[in-house]
Amino acid sequence: EVQLVESGGGLVQAEGSLRLFCAASGFTADDYALMWFRRAPGLEREGLACIKSDGTTYYHDSVKGRFTISTDNGKETVYLQIHSLKPEDTAIYYCAVGRCSKHGTRYYDDLDYWGRGTQVTVSS
Repeated sequence: EVQLVESGGGLVQAEGSLRLFCAASGFTADDYALMWFRRAPGLEREGLACIKSDGTTYYHDSVKGRFTISTDNGKETVYLQIHSLKPEDTAIYYCAVGRCSKHGTRYYDDLDYWGRGTQVTVSS
């Protein structure tokens, strides 16, 4: 059974930093990419970043330079480091497994499993 449990969210002031964690288990790491997406109230799901089994990373252009995705060696924990937080970053952040790619400026993700999310609130 695939399990993805996010943590690390909270209330942060604008321009601050945050590191999100995702404990991942129940799947073969070589078969999937690990990724983060977010959902803000009233908005569509937004794919943010992914890391493939070979270590290749892709980012949505809107967060490139501020967000960094990484994993531990065993790919049991997925991290999302966020710098220079903005109020518009307020959302529920989810980690997921699936597939991802980027073609030009277009970021694509295809989710198979995801967790329950962790709330990030950025105050101005």
